[in-house]
Amino acid sequence: MTILIILFTSIFSILAFNKPELMYKYQFNAYQIYHRKQWYRIFTHAFLHADWMHLLINMFVLFSFGSILEQYFQLYFEGKGIVYFFTLYFGSIIISTLYTLIKQKDNHYYNAVGASGAVSAIVFASIFFAPMSKLLVFGILPLPAILFGILYLGYSYYMSKKSVDNVAHDTHFWGAVFGFIFPMLIKPELYNVFLMQLFR
Repeated sequence: MTILIILFTSIFSILAFNKPELMYKYQFNAYQIYHRKQWYRIFTHAFLHADWMHLLINMFVLFSFGSILEQYFQLYFEGKGIVYFFTLYFGSIIISTLYTLIKQKDNHYYNAVGASGAVSAIVFASIFFAPMSKLLVFGILPLPAILFGILYLGYSYYMSKKSVDNVAHDTHFWGAVFGFIFPMLIKPELYNVFLMQLFR
């Protein structure tokens, strides 16, 4: 599942690197979506990336956490693991952009591309199932996953308020929130699994 998403996203992104018209037509632009009803942009922007570095980072993180999350979904959702995995990924593409759509709906110049909202959802769903696992931040600093999650949400919220860069921090934040609560939306008793993992 994860590999299929990575392949499709990579191919579409690479095609768009040298075709500005594809980037223009399919990127997230809140004004075009809201006022001209180009709703497809909510979905298609996640399969475009600004450059090779943007693509490689997102796909590396997606592969690292998506492969693990697939196993959790197969374990806890039995025969429906694949369906729920795709539901989480593609649902988070939409959910993670709704706040930005409302916030930027009258801004002609706001554009965004990338799978970061969906990737954040995959990371945080993984954190839900293994909150005390160790994550290597910047490849060197080991932190419990739940602590990393809290810091990441705080950073994303803070940076979204400052609005000093070209990163879609709102999308990261809401994608992460959706990813964390998604397993409980499907199977509420998984809340107990989270608590047991957290305090074991």
